Amino acid sequence: MAAVRQFQITVDCAEPGRVARFWCAALGYVAPPPPDGFASWADADRAQPPERQGAWSACVDPTGVGPRLYFQRVPEGKAVKNRVHLDVRVGVGLVGEERVAALEAECARLVALGATRVRLLRADGVNESCLVMQDVEGNEFCLD
Repeated sequence: MAAVRQFQITVDCAEPGRVARFWCAALGYVAPPPPDGFASWADADRAQPPERQGAWSACVDPTGVGPRLYFQRVPEGKAVKNRVHLDVRVGVGLVGEERVAALEAECARLVALGATRVRLLRADGVNESCLVMQDVEGNEFCLD
């Protein structure tokens, strides 16, 4: 049997710190501790050459269960739909209007953090309802 590998999810973006703060708040994640020798991430960032300052940020699950999220600055803007996206599981075990109400409540919370609501996809007999959204830089994700 193959070994299970740890992994992180990497997101290309223009403002890594801003996007990381959104996802920390959205998921209950936290910033990892700064590198050894630095009292804060701001200190570590100032130690970088100017072109590397603010080039990346990360957030981690404080319980250690979920994957690390890594955000890296790239020069190009987002041009097309993501090929990979996160499904934030807020309606697990819920069906019908109870599920939609849970999705809508979480949507309202995330919109207050800077997300954008795109559309509600209603249950179709095969799939339960989900809500398509975008984070603060337009990266798609779903409330599932």
